[in-house]
Amino acid sequence: MGNKIGKQTWHYSNVNVISYSSVVGEMESKGPLASDFDERYEDQYMGQDSWEKAERFLLERSIDIAIKKANLAKTDIDVFLAGDLLNQNISAGFAARTLSQPYLGIYGACSTSMEGLSLASAIVEGGFGKYALAATCSHNATAERQYRYPTEYGGQKPVTAQCTVTGAGSIIVGATPTDIAVTYSTIGKIQDLGVKNPFDMGSAMAPAAAHTIATHLRDTGRSPDDYDLIMTGDLASVGHPIAKELLKQEGIALSNQFLDSGLLIYDLKNQEAFAGGSGCGCCATVTYGHVLKKMAAGKLNKVLIVATGALLSPVSYMQGESIPCIAHAVAIERKVNP
Repeated sequence: MGNKIGKQTWHYSNVNVISYSSVVGEMESKGPLASDFDERYEDQYMGQDSWEKAERFLLERSIDIAIKKANLAKTDIDVFLAGDLLNQNISAGFAARTLSQPYLGIYGACSTSMEGLSLASAIVEGGFGKYALAATCSHNATAERQYRYPTEYGGQKPVTAQCTVTGAGSIIVGATPTDIAVTYSTIGKIQDLGVKNPFDMGSAMAPAAAHTIATHLRDTGRSPDDYDLIMTGDLASVGHPIAKELLKQEGIALSNQFLDSGLLIYDLKNQEAFAGGSGCGCCATVTYGHVLKKMAAGKLNKVLIVATGALLSPVSYMQGESIPCIAHAVAIERKVNP
């Protein structure tokens, strides 16, 4: 059985990656990782009559693909964990209605992917389910309408702004042996350094990412060199170097293995993505598409995924509150035969 290590880290001894999937929209389909996604759509509506329904469609497609790739039936899923960025988690809730299996709605903003994977892994490790499904999604137009200004307003954005990823990612974990295992989760603590600008998520979230990475290394006794990849969720071009500098001040030197999904998913030189990608779908699609496919191919053996989330709302922003931020880290390892 698993156990707690240090202050914030959970260790798993029998949690395996059964299957995973990623589905994306138009901009992501034209980015450098396009071939790693299971399905790509160039219509932002995906045949639906609203952006919110399109987001739900992406989530339901990723769920269906993950279940099919696992050679399971929907009824084999013991628990479904999901969340999104919309009020009351409506994308996840309606997808849960379609799936019609036990459901736990979660919210961690853009950290939801690793929050969900951590909880799903704990459920499997504890013997409370044979198969747990964790999923999340976001849509550029729905996020802009809720958090900032509707896209049709044509509002100008500063260079620190990020482009919400239109995409969904799903993962199924279970006790059935596979070549890839989930080994650790480090549950983050809220970090809030007083940033209030909703157009600068990178600066707000960087301290949370640095804190969780440092805590993970301390709790596990590992060093950055133990990982082939340490990938943050969506710090993008503004927050990623800040996190690296904060870690350096803690005596933790990161090299070329330190990457960010918000920088990987778009070609910032040729796509209008401002500082890079963001949204629940950012870390989810890059992890459950690009990263796990590289692990399956033997190109990566140990990775640490650190999903970051800004826990603001339109109400808190309008009331002048600062932005509480969180980061959750999950270690995923390929079983290498000696």
